[in-house]
Formats: sequence, C-alpha cells, structure tokens
Amino acid sequence: MILVAGLGNPGARYADTRHNVGFRIVAAFAQRHGIPGLPHACGGCFGRGRVEADAGPALDVGVLQPQTFMNRSGEVVAEALRLFAVNDPETELIVVVDDVDLPFGRLRIRPSGGPGGHRGLANIIACLGTEAFPRLRFGIDRPPGIETVDYVLQPFSESEEDRLDSLIAVAVDALDAMLFEGVTPAMNRFNRLVADEA
Repeated sequence: MILVAGLGNPGARYADTRHNVGFRIVAAFAQRHGIPGLPHACGGCFGRGRVEADAGPALDVGVLQPQTFMNRSGEVVAEALRLFAVNDPETELIVVVDDVDLPFGRLRIRPSGGPGGHRGLANIIACLGTEAFPRLRFGIDRPPGIETVDYVLQPFSESEEDRLDSLIAVAVDALDAMLFEGVTPAMNRFNRLVADEA
C-alpha cells in the first residue's frame, strides 16, 4: 500500500483555515478516485482503495488525515505505517502540506528534505527517524506584517476560496503524477507552475 497523508488540525474550528489545505487536497484525491469515506483508524481519518491511471496497473492507496493537532501528526503517520505494513517511506509514503514560503497556489514536490519550518513535517521526520519521503507542498503565501501562527490559522480569503477548488484539482493531478509517473517527472511537470496556470 502507498499511504497519502494530508496534514491539518482536527475539528470544525480549523476546517477552512490555510493550515488545513493538506486535508482538503487528500479529501479531493479520495473523492476523485472513489476511495470510500474516511472512517477513524490509527488516530486519523483513513480510507483505502484501488487507484487507476489511464495505463498501467491499479495501485493500492491509503488516504490519511491525522486527527491529532499538526505538531503531533507524525505519531499518527508512524502508527499507520506500522499498522498497514508500509515498510519504505521513500517509495510508499507521500505527505501533503501547506507552505507559507510559496505563493498562493504554487506547488512544490520534493523526494525528501528537512521540514522547512513546518511543524507537522518536523514531527513526521522525528517519529519516522528519516527525511527520506516525498512531499507535496501547496503555497498559501506569507503576507507581511502578520505572525505566521496567526496567519495559517485564518480562513482563506473570499478571493482565495473562489480559486481554491480549481487549485486543489491541480494538486490532485500532481499527486496522480507522483503515484503513476514518479516523483522526478512530477517535479519537472508541476514545480514551476502556479496551479491554476497548469
């Protein structure tokens, strides 16, 4: 199984905030591919299904939204990897997160690396003991004059929400590319794009 984990904070209070766009992307991915609803398992909302591309074999994919707060996401991801016998995060895990250092809608795929200031990624790295897992970052921008912790916990603006569904759809395209084409081809295709220009 390949595990796709989108990060966010649980509860209605945080559902529409910028920090929860990882949740929204993996939910859209699950909906596109008909993965059944996300029941509670291993400390998160989890679904599993067969994901098919136009060519090639179907993949067994799990979708996870950790239901701890962001800075404890790694506990749930590590438990899911153990429970579902996912042995190689480098090839069997993709993490989806927000990124304040990217313009709104910009996508950045990486095969590995440090947390870049993201506490959810930092906790996953600490719990797994490795930085070697692919991740998809979705830009939420960082306007001047606002503390990061306050900014990421704000809802998207009305103009951002108007664009968000189409941006998330392209992020799901990027996830599909990572799964079926590989991380490097997906990087070459998506990293230079603002999502709604794809």
